[in-house]
Amino acid sequence: MHIEQSILDKVNEWLTPTFDDKTQEAIKEMMTSSPKDLEESFYKNLEFGTGGMRGIMGVGTNRINKYTLGKNTQGLSDYLKKSFPKEQLKVAIAYDCRHNSDTLGRIVADVFSANGITVYLFSDMRPTPELSFAVKHLNCHAGIVLTASHNPPEYNGYKVYWQDGGQLVPPQDGEIIEVIENLNYSEIKFEANESLIHYVDEAVDEAFAESTVKNASFNTSASARENLRIAYTSLHGTSIKMVPKVLEKAGYTDVNIVPEQAEPNGNFPTVKSPNPEEPEALTMALALADKINADIVFGTDPDSDRLGVAVRNNEGKMILLNGNQTMVVMTHFLLEEWRKAGKITGKEFIGSTIVSTPMMLELASGFDVECKVGLTGFKWIAKFIKDFPELKFIGGGEESFGFMVGDAVRDKDAVGAILLMCEIAAQAKENGSSVYNYLQQMYVDFGFYKEYLISLTKKGIEGANEIKQMMIDMRDNPVSEINGQRVIMVEDYQNSTAKNLLSGEIENLTIPKSDVLIYYLEDGSKICARPSGTEPKIKFYFSVNCAIDSINDIPEAEKQLDQKIKNIIAEMQLN
Repeated sequence: MHIEQSILDKVNEWLTPTFDDKTQEAIKEMMTSSPKDLEESFYKNLEFGTGGMRGIMGVGTNRINKYTLGKNTQGLSDYLKKSFPKEQLKVAIAYDCRHNSDTLGRIVADVFSANGITVYLFSDMRPTPELSFAVKHLNCHAGIVLTASHNPPEYNGYKVYWQDGGQLVPPQDGEIIEVIENLNYSEIKFEANESLIHYVDEAVDEAFAESTVKNASFNTSASARENLRIAYTSLHGTSIKMVPKVLEKAGYTDVNIVPEQAEPNGNFPTVKSPNPEEPEALTMALALADKINADIVFGTDPDSDRLGVAVRNNEGKMILLNGNQTMVVMTHFLLEEWRKAGKITGKEFIGSTIVSTPMMLELASGFDVECKVGLTGFKWIAKFIKDFPELKFIGGGEESFGFMVGDAVRDKDAVGAILLMCEIAAQAKENGSSVYNYLQQMYVDFGFYKEYLISLTKKGIEGANEIKQMMIDMRDNPVSEINGQRVIMVEDYQNSTAKNLLSGEIENLTIPKSDVLIYYLEDGSKICARPSGTEPKIKFYFSVNCAIDSINDIPEAEKQLDQKIKNIIAEMQLN
């Protein structure tokens, strides 16, 4: 096959003595046996997306390896020195259960230390939210976590956190990327200064657990906590390090762990995907729940920032909640607790994202707080906390099964969210109710919202081009009517415009640019198209809603909304 000269130039650079023999041998093997893999490995440089940098492990510029991560770390070291010229720099590093995470974590630590930067490294895997917490707790200038979240086993990744414990946001991300791209691989300092590398474990664990219990506990009686029966799975990931510890510390004694999935394992052998967004991932936890008659089920992804939740419905059957449902339940409970405590003064806000349920806006309005809506990714919610110090952050989430309670952690946090959901479930059970009933009553009070997601996978160079073309087509040929409803507004975040199709008026969007399109229909429906920033996918988000007078109206309303979503999908030819 023909390989472009620009790719061959990169390949030849990697065959120089800057790169170790093992790397060079792997490249030579690909050159003879698999030119297609060679092209995929070198056709571009790995990029920072919504959740840092993720990619397949292997050799090449488009792969996760010691050189691509070494270059990132060298660039970040240079940037930190320029940003804090008179300070002794400190960074924290954590990693998850994935293959090579511990080795890559150590390489990153070596490069930082070789640059004279003090490193606090966890000696074993830890949840991502604990790293976010540790950055602030240890007064670090930055933090790194090695994780590919819920991606398949062949992936790994590199997330960068700043002083506030939040992920990198503009303009810093762009500035750091520029520094990295201007570096040569020969400039990476790999020789560790051992005296600057310090292992941190129990002290940070204890502080993180205490902080979580303080932030996510709300006057639940000891007996209610003891009476809540929990089924929990870590899906072979890192949450096993902290979730049982935090629940025990908070007083939850009936915690039942899926034994087959408790052992961390980067192959994730018992699931097709270690992603709690996928219903199949919680199959074993649901089976355990039925066996022991549990009240609630939790599952987390490998780095423990996402959580899946299942609760019993009125017939006693376990049903999975989606990310929008868990987000509104937790947010509503927090708002109620803050109001009870007299802490809502008009200077508070909740956070959400442009692809999440509009029900969050209704909650904010109902409790007289602000709802700040940003792009996908918790780095934007963390940025709101930093940008509006005069406002208190209550909590917030996004549809992709993430939630953040308060501001001690500045990223999505399954550890704190699980404890908060336990508080809600325990109090509801003690009062003869349930999480399911709690959600149903919210639909009566704030409107019945139903969301749905379609995710189309398009791998490799061809897939990336196909996704790009789909977005171009939707921009160049915008629809004016869907399912018999007029499109009244189109928001194009790439062009930063919101166009009213009825009046022709165009407003400028203040949210940073991103490749996202949102259609708003005259019946309140919302359709969003967005290429994923971390996976080879294009995602379509649907939100429909209607008003209901009582809980008894829900079954019929749900049928109608489900049909509406089916009609929209069929008309857009996405099924």
